[in-house]
Amino acid sequence: MATDPIGAAAGPHAGPGIEPPPPSLLVIFGASGDLARRLLLPDLFGLFLDGLLPERFAVLGVSRTAYSDDAFRERISDSARALGEAKFDASRWDAFAAGLHYHSADLENPESYPALRERIRSLCAARGIPGNIIFYAAVAPKHYVSLVRRVGGTKLALPSEDLPGFRRLIVEKPFGRDLASARDLNREILSVFPDGQVYRIDHFLGKETVQNLFVFRFGNGIFEPVWNRNYVDHVQITVAESIGVEGRGDYYDEAGAVRDMIQNHLLQLMALVAMEPPNSLDGDDVRGEKLKLLKSISPVDPERARDVCVRGQYTEGEIGGKKVPAYRAEINVPPDSSTETYAALRLAVDNWRWAGVPFYLRTGKRMARKISEIAIQFHPAPSQLFKDTSCGQLDSNLLVINIQPEEGIFLRFGAKEPGPGVCVRPVDFHFTYREAFGAKSTPAYGRLLLDVMHGDPTLFPREEDVETSWALLDPFLRRWREDPGRDLRFYPAGGWGPPEADALLEGGRDRWRQP
Repeated sequence: MATDPIGAAAGPHAGPGIEPPPPSLLVIFGASGDLARRLLLPDLFGLFLDGLLPERFAVLGVSRTAYSDDAFRERISDSARALGEAKFDASRWDAFAAGLHYHSADLENPESYPALRERIRSLCAARGIPGNIIFYAAVAPKHYVSLVRRVGGTKLALPSEDLPGFRRLIVEKPFGRDLASARDLNREILSVFPDGQVYRIDHFLGKETVQNLFVFRFGNGIFEPVWNRNYVDHVQITVAESIGVEGRGDYYDEAGAVRDMIQNHLLQLMALVAMEPPNSLDGDDVRGEKLKLLKSISPVDPERARDVCVRGQYTEGEIGGKKVPAYRAEINVPPDSSTETYAALRLAVDNWRWAGVPFYLRTGKRMARKISEIAIQFHPAPSQLFKDTSCGQLDSNLLVINIQPEEGIFLRFGAKEPGPGVCVRPVDFHFTYREAFGAKSTPAYGRLLLDVMHGDPTLFPREEDVETSWALLDPFLRRWREDPGRDLRFYPAGGWGPPEADALLEGGRDRWRQP
């Protein structure tokens, strides 16, 4: 039986202590789109270079666009080269690309699926893959239901005599548009693929610093004891982008910042920051504690929605010395759009650990800079000891976990300024992955794809996680659905959002960080 050229090159380079995943075929629906071209396949090439792909592995790209296998490989090669010649090895690319295949099909046409099934069967036979198939729905969310139904109708979703082995389905966010649609989507998917086979992917959870939260909190004895209301004043989670909608105005105007970022990325980050220690690193234990935390977030009364949430939309402005248009002037955005490009929330966790500690979440496009971070602000130290010195108001300790653009952690604490007097000044202790470990971390999609191959669900939200998140946000979505322009504020591109967001922060001394 033939072996996959990908595996033949990758196998000898497997890292020490890392078991390779079983042989599998990755079927990417929507393979001609940007997600597959710019992220999925280049990240798979990175896994291949690191020797992390299974010995027998292949990719079948499926889309309506007519490509031959060679034309598809050339298209992906251009994206891989864009990573930089220093990272691109032509000979190793050829070995990887030999396992890339393409099948042209109209995914909305049921008559396309028998031929697709036969192509999958023949590829598995040729590559020595024992029927292990991973389906990746890299298509617009509106196509999820019809795609899943047709995969099921062609008997591809379950093992069969000619295609034994496991089946797994990867679904991109957004997982629905609100609670009702999320429930409908989950019901449709789970009628074809059992829950243990469904991987709802959120690429933020594949970032190294996000995963390091487990080690940082639970593997260091000096941090977990102060990770509670007795020491923490408040928590800020920021995901800011300097870009606009980048030609995706038609998608973004249907989504907005709350659906696009808060329902998935920010609430998942909040769950990781605030969850209780799991019994183990087993996927069910970790996801169980995350779900408990999400369920502990106090629901918001619709009448108080405007008191705990500010939504905004960017107007024209300047970023990096370049003028940029207003959101309403972007391509494929209606000139009277009421969609938010910024959202900030104040949430509370109703449990013993976090009672009284506000969690501030914010995200926005066309912000002053691109940054994703979690900032833990501690209570200020008693200042009586220094009241007769020249210190003035002492700064509180601050711990910041940087997710992007540079992954790392910094801690701010007080130190005596040199000189005969006593004056305390804040200093920062910095740690970055690049400086500490040298090598660049595995890209987020690559890490998550590898987890799916291993069948490890730890970093993937479950059905109940998704529905709990939507239930928290439904009061806001209903309020804006009834009156689309309600509560909408405006902010100039290149700033940090509408000034009204400052009113969300409590205590007088709290301020939004401006990294």
